[in-house]
Amino acid sequence: MLNKLQATVDIGSHSCILLIAAFEPDNSTPQPDETPVANESSAEQPAAPRMKLVPKLQKVEICRLGEDIYEHGAITESRIQELTKIMVKFRMDLHALGADLKAVAMTEAMRKASNPDQVIEAVEKAIWVKPRIITGEEEANLTFRSVKEWHGKDIVTIDIGGGSTELSNGNTSFSIPVGALKMFKAMGPIPGPEYKKFVKETFKEVSFKGMTKKSVYLIGGTGTALAMVFLNKPQFDYKSIEGLELSISDLDAVTTRITNLSRELRAMLPGLENGRSDVIICGLFWLKSLLEKLRVETFKISTAGLRFGLLYPPEN
Repeated sequence: MLNKLQATVDIGSHSCILLIAAFEPDNSTPQPDETPVANESSAEQPAAPRMKLVPKLQKVEICRLGEDIYEHGAITESRIQELTKIMVKFRMDLHALGADLKAVAMTEAMRKASNPDQVIEAVEKAIWVKPRIITGEEEANLTFRSVKEWHGKDIVTIDIGGGSTELSNGNTSFSIPVGALKMFKAMGPIPGPEYKKFVKETFKEVSFKGMTKKSVYLIGGTGTALAMVFLNKPQFDYKSIEGLELSISDLDAVTTRITNLSRELRAMLPGLENGRSDVIICGLFWLKSLLEKLRVETFKISTAGLRFGLLYPPEN
């Protein structure tokens, strides 16, 4: 059944995301002329409509696995228990809606954890599907695929997570071990003078060849939070956020607005609940540095990402 609900879970360094979605006909896709052809017994049949992946339910739970990696190098028992509770909640949602869980992916925190087997076993027991730790390059490829399906292929995707950042142009994909949560643990909520040195050292090992001056799509919690604050949207609504175009001036304005607020007031802004207010400024600083390297003045927000890419069939 084409419209059967399918699901994925993305276990990141800062948050865990459940996606329940379905492939549905994309009625916006132009179809061939269906007028019958005279004097032809075997006229060409109209092409089947393109199928589009449509989200039905998305849930985000803060897990902060990256904090344990920064402080201990391993995921602690208490954090594993918190993660297990999140997975049980997700499993209940899956069963309530009759969704088929296709994949559970783990990213940067688990790539660095010294006790991955312990965490994998706990997650599998809670959600009944064995999670898989994916590489940074695979994460970048899947993220690009998810955005390409909605917006076309001549783009660059940036996925700023809690512990890493993935970039892809479809031909080249790579991961930088820098994320909003990781920066927050190293620099605090507002980066100081040391940030310039940090960026300079980080970019020494990174090449942006083939990625500059292209249409840029920002993925991940930093982008979603930025869009919600910019639009003053109290509730997540992917339709109003998807494809939103912002300029670097818009980014600067939002960054200044958030930075000038106290920690308590910052947490009251739309999209910055559940711990996002602690890490958002670091994420926005990092985003601006990336945009400057990509030599663009504007960028767009996409609510797609790894969780969507996991549902698409492999390309030939």
